[in-house]
Amino acid sequence: MSEDLANNVKEAVFKVNDPHMGVSIVEMGIVQSIDIDGTTAKIVIKPTNPGCMSVARMAADAKSQALSVDGIEDTEIIIEGHAMADSINEMINKKPTN
Repeated sequence: MSEDLANNVKEAVFKVNDPHMGVSIVEMGIVQSIDIDGTTAKIVIKPTNPGCMSVARMAADAKSQALSVDGIEDTEIIIEGHAMADSINEMINKKPTN
């Protein structure tokens, strides 16, 4: 089941394009992996440029697309190989407080 869910998430994330290239971040290899843990999609993103100014946007779009998949209730986005990876990871994975 989780393999099917991972494939569904991959299909959804495939819709996210690198804004500079106009090509899917999955097709470009920017998405390093997609793993499923229960109802959480864990997506590892490694931009082609360690100073990429669009990585936060691509991560947010990937998160949104993953959350649109039936059976996914949460995401964990992990940016690797970027100068601001820690800050972006903290921002993109921040849980809303009520």
